[in-house]
Amino acid sequence: MSVPGTYLCRDCLARPDETADHRCPDCGSPRVVSHPELNELAIAHIDCDAFYASVEKRDNPELADRPVIVGGGRRGVVAAACYLARVYGVRSAMPMFKALEACPDAVVVRPDMAKYAAVGRQVREMMRAATPLVEPLSIDEAFLDLSGTEAIHHSIPARTLARLALDIERTIGVGVSIGLSYNKFLAKTASDLDKPRGFAAIGRAEAQDFLAPRPVGMIYGVGRALEAKMRRDGIATIGDLRQVDEAVLMRRYGAIGHRLHWFSRGRDDRSVDPEQRTKSVSSETTFTADSGDPAVLAHALWPLCEDVGRRLKKRELLGQRVTLKLKSADFRLMTRSRTLSVPTDLAEEIYRAALPLLDREADGQAFRLIGVGAEELCGADAAAQPDLLDSGARRRADIEGAIDEVRRKLGANAIVKGRSL
Repeated sequence: MSVPGTYLCRDCLARPDETADHRCPDCGSPRVVSHPELNELAIAHIDCDAFYASVEKRDNPELADRPVIVGGGRRGVVAAACYLARVYGVRSAMPMFKALEACPDAVVVRPDMAKYAAVGRQVREMMRAATPLVEPLSIDEAFLDLSGTEAIHHSIPARTLARLALDIERTIGVGVSIGLSYNKFLAKTASDLDKPRGFAAIGRAEAQDFLAPRPVGMIYGVGRALEAKMRRDGIATIGDLRQVDEAVLMRRYGAIGHRLHWFSRGRDDRSVDPEQRTKSVSSETTFTADSGDPAVLAHALWPLCEDVGRRLKKRELLGQRVTLKLKSADFRLMTRSRTLSVPTDLAEEIYRAALPLLDREADGQAFRLIGVGAEELCGADAAAQPDLLDSGARRRADIEGAIDEVRRKLGANAIVKGRSL
């Protein structure tokens, strides 16, 4: 028997009391979402579908029916793949040569990050028109809290979200998938259930039964290594996880044990935080040919440090921890980190921290990728005094400041350090 108010047509936004053959009685659309808690749920996760590829298809109609891969050439990796390319097994972060082996007819498009960022900002502004409580996760996804917005939009959050999805698609030309629930963990989980152009909801009454058979790897923060370890411990599903005491989880897996305990029960007390800050700034490059030459690796490291420093300054952030990233010829990933005595946004200091880490690893092994990042970020207004034990720190800061000023006036290539040549 139908429960009034539990249906919503995502095309005409009607809220019928019942449907026939799962179609909207008003417009005939099959895109009807139904959930017994539809009137009560207000936390959402919105994810643009195959974002980079969708933008490229929008801008070039000739690509509409073609498998499209956005990425950086044969030596690079897949940044994004449209859903047609995914049918062939192409996935984000897959090496480009493997992607082209799986889908040889794919059209490869070089990434245009400036364009994607501009489109992402447009989407973000439309989200903020629905609610001020928008927490960006990346260029193309965010959490939204629509609690209390019924009076503004004269509609329940589910209907406001459906209207937002239509507006994004009609105005910007990209599709989105929506997950709706009562907390962030389940909203994110729901948004992965129905793609592309999806809308799925998970309510309180069903949460634990829904989670029980799912793999533990579905929980945010559980990567492949941790999932494998948990499976060795006899914990394969979230239902298995729920049987283990929280203290045991924390003893076995560290601080994440607390999250595992509560998420397995459908609990997540994190609020949607519009002010959440960037956690890291990084840059990387993939070599056209694998290299184990220390000089080649060091030469590649410097412009990455400059890129990280430039972006930190632009965002008025400082990093306390520098991380070096290396990927071997057989795709094994290695990271090494060093904590600085003083947080910095200076490329020179990032380079001086990363280079010894590189020297220790550059033992002749060939690498296909090198990257560097700044973590443990704080605002530039929290800047400490230069390290008093480093007599050259102030001079290096003054030199970099002078270089930055010249570049602001004359362009990014107006002046370079000798190690760039």
